[in-house]
Amino acid sequence: MSSIQLKTEVPGPRSKALLARRLAAVPTGLGKATDVVVERAEGALVHDVDGNTFIDFVGGIGALAVGHCPPPVVQAIQAEAQKLIHMGSLVATYESYVRLCELLNEVTPGAFAKKTLLSNSGAEAVENAIKAARAYTRRPGVICFEGAYHGRTLLASSLTSKYGLFKKTMGPFAGEIVRLPMPNGYRAPEGMTADDCVTWAIHQLDHAFTAQVDPSEVAAMIIEPVQGEGGFVPVPPRVMQRMRELCDQHGIVLIADEVQCGFARTGKLFALEHYGIAADIVVTAKSLGAGMPVSAITGRAEIMDATHLGGMGGTYGGNPLTCVAAIAAIEMIRQPAFLARAEQIGVMLRETLEGWKSRHPLIGDVRGLGSMLVIELVKDRATKQPAPDETLAIIKAACQKGVIAMRAGLFTNCIRFLPPLTITDDQLREGLGAVEQALSEIEARVLTPAAAGRS
Repeated sequence: MSSIQLKTEVPGPRSKALLARRLAAVPTGLGKATDVVVERAEGALVHDVDGNTFIDFVGGIGALAVGHCPPPVVQAIQAEAQKLIHMGSLVATYESYVRLCELLNEVTPGAFAKKTLLSNSGAEAVENAIKAARAYTRRPGVICFEGAYHGRTLLASSLTSKYGLFKKTMGPFAGEIVRLPMPNGYRAPEGMTADDCVTWAIHQLDHAFTAQVDPSEVAAMIIEPVQGEGGFVPVPPRVMQRMRELCDQHGIVLIADEVQCGFARTGKLFALEHYGIAADIVVTAKSLGAGMPVSAITGRAEIMDATHLGGMGGTYGGNPLTCVAAIAAIEMIRQPAFLARAEQIGVMLRETLEGWKSRHPLIGDVRGLGSMLVIELVKDRATKQPAPDETLAIIKAACQKGVIAMRAGLFTNCIRFLPPLTITDDQLREGLGAVEQALSEIEARVLTPAAAGRS
């Protein structure tokens, strides 16, 4: 039986009414990928207020590795809500906060003593990581990379790339930041191979310590092992290894932002595990809380202890309801069977998307790691001219066919695939089939015969 059930147009009448209320009550700067108005959800399925059922390929922008409303998480929240809704870790101690920190200290990469601080969002955790690194090193500088997304607060947005979407009209931004190239083999500079591009990026990294900042002034280097909003670009292993070497050489804190790529999304519990290195601080959020607003920084104990008493904290960081949700989520995700299933989904996804590439000239590239994959859409494979309008059209068409999807990429021309890792094979195939139908329809509408022949 089909999981997708469409009883009305999308949006239907009740959805239209709620969308009108949203338009009147909410700032237009808050975008939305689709016109879906949700009533309830479970697993990989979303039901709207008009009775339509969708397959979800966005998963709360990577926050729902364990799916919508997983019973262990729901039960943990319900039980905790009857005992303790809020206390404040700055006021008193409660077991769920301590247990979650113990779990994160245990599961994050690195065989050294660790400590964890909890907060509310990925952006807040990034800011806390930078503060800890600055307190530890007594240095101001931070190195980040093109294509990065680290959040929307002042310091986090200063570290974030993709200026037009996330930063336009929002300045001035924080200082003491150096931004360096991140090699993307598909978009290597003309005349460079993908390997040449990696070598060039390492040269730029080394050169920056002469041309842009002295290493004695750098507190931290922050990197997403797989870029999220930047278009699911995995950091080349040689680049990651050089970063680790430079941080060790100069006493710089290496921060891994695993907010989107962590918790089994790449087939391992953390994307760093693919590289065989440990960061000094790991930033987590999204799937950490199974949809609840919780984030964390987990790092070397001596770094985490460097701030003065009272220098870290917040009213809601480590709220009891979010803590028990995160504990339940981690216990689900860390199971070998769950990780094996995440890897299997990644294999199925990649095989399907590579097959699309072979027969759809709009697709210029398929990339990512594990089940964290994108297709990048281009008007012409020879020129690689981005196709953002076509990408949006495909997402809208997919929604009409019962699939929730979302864009990504520096040029907003990628479709990201972040399904809940509890999705069934049948749901995955059905959802992919609907997206390919949408792709075929838009492709037939926009591609000239000449462009279609250049593949």
